[in-house]
Amino acid sequence: MDFTITEDQQLLLESLREVMARSCTEDYMKECNEQHRYPQEFIDALVESGFSTLGIPEEYGGTPVDTATLMLVAEEITKNGGPHFAFGQALSIADMLRFGNDEQKAQCLEQIQQGNVGFVLGFTEPQAGSDSSALATTFARRDGKVYLNGHKTFMSNALRAKYMLCLARNADETEGTGKKNAFTMWWMPMKAEGVTIEPLQKIGWHMMDTCEVYLDNVELDESDLVGIEGNGFMQAMENFEVERLLMAATMLGMAECAFNDAAAYAAQRVQFGRTIGSFQLIQEKITRMKIKIETMRGLVFKTAWEIDNGLPVQIDSALAKLHCAQAANEVIDDALQIFGGIGYTTDCRVSRLWVDARVQRIGGGTDEVMVHIAGRSLLKQFATKGDH
Repeated sequence: MDFTITEDQQLLLESLREVMARSCTEDYMKECNEQHRYPQEFIDALVESGFSTLGIPEEYGGTPVDTATLMLVAEEITKNGGPHFAFGQALSIADMLRFGNDEQKAQCLEQIQQGNVGFVLGFTEPQAGSDSSALATTFARRDGKVYLNGHKTFMSNALRAKYMLCLARNADETEGTGKKNAFTMWWMPMKAEGVTIEPLQKIGWHMMDTCEVYLDNVELDESDLVGIEGNGFMQAMENFEVERLLMAATMLGMAECAFNDAAAYAAQRVQFGRTIGSFQLIQEKITRMKIKIETMRGLVFKTAWEIDNGLPVQIDSALAKLHCAQAANEVIDDALQIFGGIGYTTDCRVSRLWVDARVQRIGGGTDEVMVHIAGRSLLKQFATKGDH
């Protein structure tokens, strides 16, 4: 298992750093965060440099790369203070490229190529967070049309997205309402009549909107079906493991960003006539922060290697998501502690990392769900061994 960065990967990362030095300065990030403004200028710079289509198959106008390369880019963006959501469209639109029809694919890709969000995934609902089988949004057929009714919540980029990939259950089927095969994907324009969007106020993630979306008899055509009717849940799940790994990679980068800032500060900040980094308590923090970062890196790139070599990663992707979300929050919190009072002000970017990182233990699968996924699979392996 060789984790050496290739020459091509190195050149790609150098190119990314040049883009970020021009278009993603800390002053710019701070301004966007304070104004609750989407960093469109930075996103446009990524589009212009070809990063937005990195990982998308060549047949769709993209540049195919392996999973490890995608993780390196995601890590590099957040490591340099960029927003976690700036990269990864190739993974988020994988469901559409696989299951969408030609028109749906073209509409989705057009948004990506323009630097927009491909779509918002209409999955989470007030009563269906971790328990996705409790989805209550329905579709019904009347007079040759399809009508959606329901309430989606925590919809990131709902104000910006042109389309929603919406999961809904058949309103006319009462049998097996808790089953995973009860759901169907629909391609829904966000400006359709009957769609109401209400922004949520959050303690972090100020550069990206998160919203409630209400669907009241939203009219669609049969052609708006995505994939196979009744197979929507399994279609949505297909790429979740890689997307969780992407979240882990962005958390690794955020932890590195906080670590680098804190270590530099500790080496320069003078108290009691000496740098605070010369005190053992600060040295212990720095050392343990570094251990956590290296452990995070090992999990991320081991799992990426497994994906690129066709190995199953249900357990390892859950472990990576769980550990990186928790460890990154610990590293960032220690970084804020090293900065002291200045770390709690918005002049210090570690404060932004601190509030933005916390939700990563919830989104994309909570810590508790990751434990459940990994724990039951690990125990199943040992139960099987015991049979022999």
